[in-house]
Amino acid sequence: MSNTFHYLIMAEHAMLQKELLVKLKGTGLTIGQPKVLDYLKGHDGASQKEIARGCHIEPGTLTSLLNRMAESGLVERRMLNGNRRSFYIFLTEYGKMQLERVTNAFEELEKKAFRGIPEEERETFLNLLSQIYHNSSQT
Repeated sequence: MSNTFHYLIMAEHAMLQKELLVKLKGTGLTIGQPKVLDYLKGHDGASQKEIARGCHIEPGTLTSLLNRMAESGLVERRMLNGNRRSFYIFLTEYGKMQLERVTNAFEELEKKAFRGIPEEERETFLNLLSQIYHNSSQT
């Protein structure tokens, strides 16, 4: 195992995704859908462009993902203010139920990840990771 930043970030992300899908087994959710549900928790009624940007998903990939989510009853597309060019994505009641399961799974995984780490160190780590994200997102 390498102790480099890129390796540890990739390895942790892969493990998190794997464990998340295990926790959500039987829900019918697929990779990518929990992230969109989590984003919609604070942005219900967002445009597809906003979701793509907020979830770091290519617009074409997001369209396919949202089609599957709409087919399974997790989300619905609506026009707002008579604007026929843009659809906005809203959680359905079923989507809200699944979001609750996703939120609980994320909380369990985060609790496990920070097990044995004092709160102050956790806050420091999250602040540093936030700064790294900010640095990486600048062009």
